[in-house]
Amino acid sequence: MHRVYAADAVHEFPFAYPGVPSRLEGREEIVGWIAAGWAGDVPKFDGYRTLALHTTADPQTVVVEQEAFGTSIPAGDFTLPSIVVLTARHGQILRLRDYVDVRAAAAVLGHAG
Repeated sequence: MHRVYAADAVHEFPFAYPGVPSRLEGREEIVGWIAAGWAGDVPKFDGYRTLALHTTADPQTVVVEQEAFGTSIPAGDFTLPSIVVLTARHGQILRLRDYVDVRAAAAVLGHAG
């Protein structure tokens, strides 16, 4: 996963909810946070589905409609929709803005939404 992100990458959650940082800076911080989330028991992510991919005026930036799916103790099987704006440079993610459905994310984590 280290090769996916540029050393100076930024990963943002514009609609962050409690327990989720709004901004992660640098490859090590991003990869560490993602790895911890995938390793945990709640929620258990099984994968992602790309629903649509949109190009932009900037050839290095795409918009992706996607769903994460998995299971959690509070929600059971879940599908977590989001829209991601991703900018790449030299084949690596430079900036990723994840517009996740915060109500769905809260339900997956067992928080009232």
